[in-house]
Amino acid sequence: MEARSRRNNLFFASNEGLVVWFTGLSSSGKTTLSRAVYNLLMQAGHRAEILDGDVIRRKLCRELGFSKQDRDENIRRIGFVANVLKRHGVIVLVSAISPYREIRQEMRNRMGNFIEVYVNAPLSICEERDAKDLYRRARAGELKGFTGIDDPYEPPFSRKLPAAQIGNPLKRARKRWLKRFMLIPIKR
Repeated sequence: MEARSRRNNLFFASNEGLVVWFTGLSSSGKTTLSRAVYNLLMQAGHRAEILDGDVIRRKLCRELGFSKQDRDENIRRIGFVANVLKRHGVIVLVSAISPYREIRQEMRNRMGNFIEVYVNAPLSICEERDAKDLYRRARAGELKGFTGIDDPYEPPFSRKLPAAQIGNPLKRARKRWLKRFMLIPIKR
């Protein structure tokens, strides 16, 4: 049964596409994790693509600000591109803060083949990792509406979602998720 299920999920992911949406605070590890998963998928012969929230904002959503309305529109645009790729059989790894539950649910409802991964890193760890100095600037009042400081991040309600905990080594975490969703066969 497990072999059949694994084979069917491989077929499903490679022929119908899939969106894996990594959500969490800035500097939580979403992009790092999505790149690691991307590399494994490519090594296994899957068609995959990464949509990074920072890159999309710079290239496709430059005119948007950081109000709730603009953030939701940014996510809708990322979701549109992800859905187009998914319809063409691509496994799409989205790495975007996506702070609001409602818009994440909207994306899930629109796409169908959708897995949300909550990259759950404590705010203090995110602040330590912050290479762009955004948290310091937000705390100093230089950036307004920064997620996790003066704008909320709404973690997923579901405890069934896969979650990356800060203490998990990246290699072990990525293999566990891939095995869980049967995207590639994992050797122990």
